[in-house]
Amino acid sequence: MDLPAGLLPKEVKSYNFSTSGLLEVFLEGPCITKFDTMALYDTQFRANLTHRSLTAVQGLSQQELFLWLPVKDIIVDDPNSGLILIDMGVAHKQISLSVFEEPPDCSTITSGLSRETA
Repeated sequence: MDLPAGLLPKEVKSYNFSTSGLLEVFLEGPCITKFDTMALYDTQFRANLTHRSLTAVQGLSQQELFLWLPVKDIIVDDPNSGLILIDMGVAHKQISLSVFEEPPDCSTITSGLSRETA
């Protein structure tokens, strides 16, 4: 689907992909990783998978400044640009595709850690 392999962490336990394009990914538990800033995956990640995009994303937040913002869409508009667009509703950012070449390691979040304290 022309998306980089490193959008999801190595710790994926299982996944479902429906004929309607809904991708559901299951992790052992919430975990945190770093792309250009910190990213938090919930136990379940869901999105509509289409050509070069994940839309209506649920279960992924990215830290911007001191806030955790839910990721809405992940889009590779033009693969030749070398950039991926992360849409967080109130903010958009472009990150080099090279950051997402390999699935990242994702550290399990301890029970006392949440989006507010991560």
